[in-house]
Amino acid sequence: MSGILDIVGYGLVVLGLAFMLVGSVGIVRLPDFFARTHAASKVDTVGVSIVVVGVACIEGFSLDGLKVLLAAFFVVMTNPVAAHALARAAALTGLRPWVRPDTADSAREKSDP
Repeated sequence: MSGILDIVGYGLVVLGLAFMLVGSVGIVRLPDFFARTHAASKVDTVGVSIVVVGVACIEGFSLDGLKVLLAAFFVVMTNPVAAHALARAAALTGLRPWVRPDTADSAREKSDP
């Protein structure tokens, strides 16, 4: 039984690392602070959670596995709140989201009588 849990655990770790790699590329390619913050929070929350659950599977049903799952729970609970606080602070200081130029022009034309 331990061998199956190890294989599942290693698979989850690799899946989580792949998710974080793809998300990191998205962070680099996105155009503004708000999009990057969104991508970073998703990558951290989901990617780290998958990796940590994989580590818990490898560790097995023990006190150490429970501690790892508790750490994953805290990441899932705190990371979205931190990303929201960053985005809200940026918006309150006057930072505006990026808008595609052709979309902004068409929106202005529709609003002009």
